[in-house]
Amino acid sequence: MKDQRKTEIKVGITVLIAIIIFLWVLGWAKNFTVNSGKKIVNVEFNSVAGLEVGDPVAINGVRKGYVEDIRIKNEKVFVSVNLDSDIILKEDAKFSIMMLDLMGGKKVEVNPGSSKNELNYSSLQKGETLGDIASAMAVLGNVQGDLIDVIKEVKVSLSYLNETLSDEKFKTDLKTSVNNLKVLTENLNSVLNANKNEINDLLKSGNQLTKSVNSFISENKDTLKQTISSLKETLNYSKTLIANINDFMTKTDKGENNLGKVLNDKNMIEDLKTSIQNLKELSTLLLEQLKSKGLKVDADVDLF
Repeated sequence: MKDQRKTEIKVGITVLIAIIIFLWVLGWAKNFTVNSGKKIVNVEFNSVAGLEVGDPVAINGVRKGYVEDIRIKNEKVFVSVNLDSDIILKEDAKFSIMMLDLMGGKKVEVNPGSSKNELNYSSLQKGETLGDIASAMAVLGNVQGDLIDVIKEVKVSLSYLNETLSDEKFKTDLKTSVNNLKVLTENLNSVLNANKNEINDLLKSGNQLTKSVNSFISENKDTLKQTISSLKETLNYSKTLIANINDFMTKTDKGENNLGKVLNDKNMIEDLKTSIQNLKELSTLLLEQLKSKGLKVDADVDLF
């Protein structure tokens, strides 16, 4: 009976130790803790890319917490990260979701920041999701059709290029062009070498001319200023004269001055036409008399 009792006690202790070990391993794997000194920070992401509750949270690559909760609200994902009590974050801390390993695991990587002020742990933080192999494969899947078309076009272009380069006439023309370019370069070098002194003289002459012009401008600066001022005054006077002429012509056209009144007086115009007509008739009469019998004057003059 006593042996049976001892056996039961041993089995019970073994089971209890196994349960404790199991709970300890589970707590270590899932980051379960009873420590009340943990810091909870809520981070908003557009997408968590496969992040799960219990995934690790690393500070500069060192595991210092875990993901406690993940919630979805209004097309946004809110992640609660549980950090160790000794972690101190600054206001410019950054939260990123990164790939944990090649098997596709995820983690939250935290850059603690370098600001002077400590982070307000109760405020909502903004996070970002960095690209990984899965994201790259998804993007590649989206552009797969376009990539195939591009490869086909490149293949066609390379085929045409190979055909062109393998064409004997093209090779001959290309060699001829290269030879002509070589000859042209050699001729140009020869011309430059043969006329090196003349080119130097030309450059020196240009420099001397520039210096002479600068000297002339410096010596006659005051005269040039006066000339420009006189030219401005002349232009201003010309503008005033043109304005006066325009005003005179406008007043003349409207009959607001003496010349305009004369030109716009209908009676005077009619009298002038009549006088011109009478003068024309008199001239005609005189010409007829002079051509026939001479000039006849029949005048009755009573002086007294």
